[in-house]
Amino acid sequence: MKLLFDENLSPKLVESLGTLFPGSSHVHTCGLGATDDHLVWEYAKANGFLLVSKDSDFYELSLLEGPPPKVIWIRCGNLPTPAIESLLRNHHSEIEGFDTDDQTAFILS
Repeated sequence: MKLLFDENLSPKLVESLGTLFPGSSHVHTCGLGATDDHLVWEYAKANGFLLVSKDSDFYELSLLEGPPPKVIWIRCGNLPTPAIESLLRNHHSEIEGFDTDDQTAFILS
């Protein structure tokens, strides 16, 4: 299970969560920084990523398009990167379950 972090999240999350989510990447690393959400969506879909974002855009797109890709929407305001890392670590088992579930989005608040 690999994650694609949106540009509103730190690229440092890729490395710090690498053991839990191997193969993860950041949109900037993929050459998709500051690009159209549909291009990011298609990239995640074609490459087997779960999308992780703090914006509602991908959540709304998941309701329109349906999975794949699936979306993890982090709705907890302006947390520092270590707090986002902890949030994802603490919910690792739920995220694993979500990956195999029919849900289109997983919301972390």
